[in-house]
Amino acid sequence: MPSVSLTVNGQPHSVEVEGRTLLVELLREKLRLTGTHVGCDTSQCGACVVHIDGESVKACTILAVQADGGSVTTIEGLASPDGGLHPMQEAFREYHALQCGFCTPGMVMSAIDLVEKHPQGMSEHEIREGLEGNLCRCTGYHNIVKAIAAAQEVMHGRRDTLAPAEA
Repeated sequence: MPSVSLTVNGQPHSVEVEGRTLLVELLREKLRLTGTHVGCDTSQCGACVVHIDGESVKACTILAVQADGGSVTTIEGLASPDGGLHPMQEAFREYHALQCGFCTPGMVMSAIDLVEKHPQGMSEHEIREGLEGNLCRCTGYHNIVKAIAAAQEVMHGRRDTLAPAEA
């Protein structure tokens, strides 16, 4: 069996896997990082989104061997060493941008990549378009979009707090 060497959430790993093993299977079954969810097995829902070398990727669409040598960040790897949440995680909490929570890890990972790619900021419409590859069956996206809009302001240094701006 081939061996895959990669860094996951800052920790080096070398794991033997079958050539057909998906990255999401390696993360969940071998490394026990179960925050990355499998929702559809068809690359439609986005619950499995992780970052590979800083880019968001649906982990159900990539073989583990394709990530060999890469740096993977999962939802578990976003918190700071002192346990503080990433601004996007905090925004999802603050703005109640989840209900059942199944889509949340993938949604957060996609949102971070989206915000990082648009330092000038995005409108509500642009955020909604940017999330097209992530499905939520519960919330209707209203609070998700509000959370991402607030987090982008904090992530780009235009606001110090996630609290709603005063009118």
